[in-house]
Amino acid sequence: MKAIVVGAGIAGLVTARQLGLAGWEVDLVEKSDGPRRDGYMMDFFGPGVEASERIGLYPRLARVAYRVDGVEYLDARERVRARLDYDRFARLAGGKVLSLLRPDLERAALGALEDVPHGRVRLHYGNRVTGVSMQDDGVRVAVDGPAARLPAADVVVGADGIHSEVRARVFGPETDYLRPLGMRAAAFIVREAELNARFRNRFVLTDSLDRTAGLYGLRTDKVAAFLVYRDPPAGAGRDTSAPRDRLRNEFSGLHPAVDRLLDLCPADPYDDVVAQIVLPHWWKGRAVLVGDACGAVSLLAGQGGSLAIAGAALLGDTLGRVTSADGIAPALTEFEQAWQPVGAQAQASGRRAASSFLPANRTQRLLRRWVIRATALPGIDRLVARQVLRSIAK
Repeated sequence: MKAIVVGAGIAGLVTARQLGLAGWEVDLVEKSDGPRRDGYMMDFFGPGVEASERIGLYPRLARVAYRVDGVEYLDARERVRARLDYDRFARLAGGKVLSLLRPDLERAALGALEDVPHGRVRLHYGNRVTGVSMQDDGVRVAVDGPAARLPAADVVVGADGIHSEVRARVFGPETDYLRPLGMRAAAFIVREAELNARFRNRFVLTDSLDRTAGLYGLRTDKVAAFLVYRDPPAGAGRDTSAPRDRLRNEFSGLHPAVDRLLDLCPADPYDDVVAQIVLPHWWKGRAVLVGDACGAVSLLAGQGGSLAIAGAALLGDTLGRVTSADGIAPALTEFEQAWQPVGAQAQASGRRAASSFLPANRTQRLLRRWVIRATALPGIDRLVARQVLRSIAK
């Protein structure tokens, strides 16, 4: 059996690995020239932990995880207004909470391809999908790049993110499925030794209204920045300038450390809409979607990496049992029926998280401070942890 997996991010790499281990031949196609270098810090817990342990990926993730002592909300004078203790939360979650930089998570999944017998997974960077053609006996994917003409496959897997080209080619235009949550998020990594030393082992967020900037000191002298801000509807005062200029317009003056990061911001940082993808079905013919391509929960939900690994592991293992074309449709149906309810539940949690992430006024900000402070109280901490974990549990 042969598969073409489009997208060499977290979901695509895990899907390709599991199919390769099952004996499939896989062509893994990625439009970027190589692994992504920039990204944001994420919490990894929930279904992804169980899945990564089952498929043998967890030790690789644990090796690249960061230690986070706590999350602190600072005002403009650098006074701590609220604080979450990570050790306490990790204990309540069973000790299985990892803080991972997204590029490190991707590189760990990339390294895990070494477990697949040589030649079963062929990785093609720098290839953009230009067409998907489904036929009775298989599927062809046309690309613009050095891979030239890919061989026909039994299945194509769209693991190419929230702006999936496979989804657009097979299921229809993005506007039919994209559900913006009224915000944009940006992320970049810069070299800044002083800020790195000041904020090492702490994830610091500004205690601000309508916009939030976060930063974390990495193992070297670099700092990872994460910025979230309101995104008005088109024609309603939306800033359409270049990403770096837009971030400087939005965040200048918020905090001295943020101003320093903006000075160092690269010309073309990651900057995208905070949104979810909602589809009635995740497969059609010989095509199936996985990860953010079919069930993006939004960056603010804190579950994307975990769900990407768990969903991809399930898809890879379910498809991996197929030995003939007759088994493809039943396998894809099994995957959708098992995982779509999990995605829907996570999206509901993500919408709740997004609604409270950017306080619009002082009252909402004060309420957030009270809720965070309450998590330090015995009994209340367990209640909050149970609610968070239940929201992403199978």
